[in-house]
Amino acid sequence: MNYISEKSNIGENTKIGHFAVVEDDVVIGENCIIGNNVVIHKGSKLGKNIRVDDNTVIGKEPMRSVNSIFKEEKKYEPCIIEDGCLVGAGVIIYCGCKIGENTLVADLATIRENVTVGVKTIVGRGVAIENFCSVGSNCKIETNAYITAYSQIEDSVFIAPGVVTSNDNYAARSKERYNHFKGVTVKKGGRIGAQATILPGKVIENDAFVAAGSVVTKNVEKESIVAGNPAKYLRNVPLDQLLENQ
Repeated sequence: MNYISEKSNIGENTKIGHFAVVEDDVVIGENCIIGNNVVIHKGSKLGKNIRVDDNTVIGKEPMRSVNSIFKEEKKYEPCIIEDGCLVGAGVIIYCGCKIGENTLVADLATIRENVTVGVKTIVGRGVAIENFCSVGSNCKIETNAYITAYSQIEDSVFIAPGVVTSNDNYAARSKERYNHFKGVTVKKGGRIGAQATILPGKVIENDAFVAAGSVVTKNVEKESIVAGNPAKYLRNVPLDQLLENQ
């Protein structure tokens, strides 16, 4: 048995599975497939030709612990998922998110509030994207990568499995840290290898490459390859690997 609010708007030829919840003012476009046990919270807007798999939650409002650095906002914007997106099973997409056309969000991924994701991007299985991040178009963020709050990922970025980013140089000690929170920036065409760790506020410039397992403690220059712990310059990215030559 489903609960579908009379105040929702469901497009033609859209199919909704068993035990789904669609709250007030939700809009779902035509030709969508909504799986079993899906919850779509108030005001969320889904375009047409979207697939949402079982046990996914869309438009969730965040919880705040008493000592959270994030201050409660009076009102969040609705979650928006644009045409042609595929959303896997067990995904949680919070309110205040906007997901661009033809993007894939794989099983068990979490996208927190106030995040934007561009078009034709892949958010892999188990990926976590925290609050106040922007992710560009044509990106690949692979299995179990962690994108910390206040990060910026530009277009055509590749982030391999298990990459970890960070935003707190004070490691949760002293109030001074509140003035210095900053995630990472990966500029257009940047690539990060498996299990690399990027420290707070670091910038990976256009077409730069961080080798697998590296620990990035300094900004990475344009079109350069860095490796090691701490990561150091190794050589330039080969010309045939630059984004402009693809």
